[in-house]
Amino acid sequence: MKFGIIGLGRMGANMARHAVEKGHSVVGYDSSDEAMAVMAAEWLECVPSIRDLTSSLPHPRVVLVSVPHGEPTDSCCEELQAVLSAGDVVCDNGNSHWDDSKRRFDSFAAAGIQFLDVGTSGGVEGARYGACFMVGGNREAFDLVRPILNDLAIDDEAVYYVGPAGSGHFVKLIHNAIEFGMVQAIAEGVEMLKRSEYDLDLPPLLNNWMHGSVIRGWLLDLMKRALSEHADFGELSTYVEDTGEVKWAIDWALREDIPAPVISLSQTALMQYRDSDSPMAKAVALLRNQFGGHPVHRVPGEASPR
Repeated sequence: MKFGIIGLGRMGANMARHAVEKGHSVVGYDSSDEAMAVMAAEWLECVPSIRDLTSSLPHPRVVLVSVPHGEPTDSCCEELQAVLSAGDVVCDNGNSHWDDSKRRFDSFAAAGIQFLDVGTSGGVEGARYGACFMVGGNREAFDLVRPILNDLAIDDEAVYYVGPAGSGHFVKLIHNAIEFGMVQAIAEGVEMLKRSEYDLDLPPLLNNWMHGSVIRGWLLDLMKRALSEHADFGELSTYVEDTGEVKWAIDWALREDIPAPVISLSQTALMQYRDSDSPMAKAVALLRNQFGGHPVHRVPGEASPR
């Protein structure tokens, strides 16, 4: 299939690479000339505007949006609504609030355009080699886009139709909330191991846990990888990037009187890390860098954030 991707950052660019390798034809656009130049050098067809992108696609047109949530997504959707027509499909692959996705669904529907909120998990590595998708919106639009998502997913079971508009982004945000709790637990364990009386070599220890232990999993494997790359925590700042979406899940849980102590405390810890100095904070920063590409900050005088 031939489709468009708007947003050629960490996630969008890697999905474009993956799609091309799977035999799809992708037209890309990004507001950053630098991002477009990088992708054009890799033989991706890049165009100078959203209008040019949509005019390059066959009907019904399919456009994947991979830009930051909030105003950037709103602006992109407004531009798309002005140039798309009935039957076309817009997929928001970002971490938008589910209420925003319902609003966008209604706005596009008024023009006969389909809108899917596509919760996307797997981080940068998943975007490149196979992600997990949770989709909300009309079933017929999902069926149209599913062949693309199947090829971008790790396997067919990783593409799931959740239900009506907003549901895809809602379940993805709860997924992210669970992720916060798991990351925090791993980071607390790393600090305890580092502060123990034993001289522990953590990467091979975590590798041992990956083979048959109860807590084996991808996040633990990423922690092993991060500790192999950053054996010396001294160079790292404790500042942890936070894109803010999990706060939406916590706010919703409070309104619904649903206790979420682990998730709430993990969010609080994330904010607290900006003012503390602990291996735990640095372990969280390293894990978030591994799965999401979030910057790892360094102490003053060291190399710039990466």
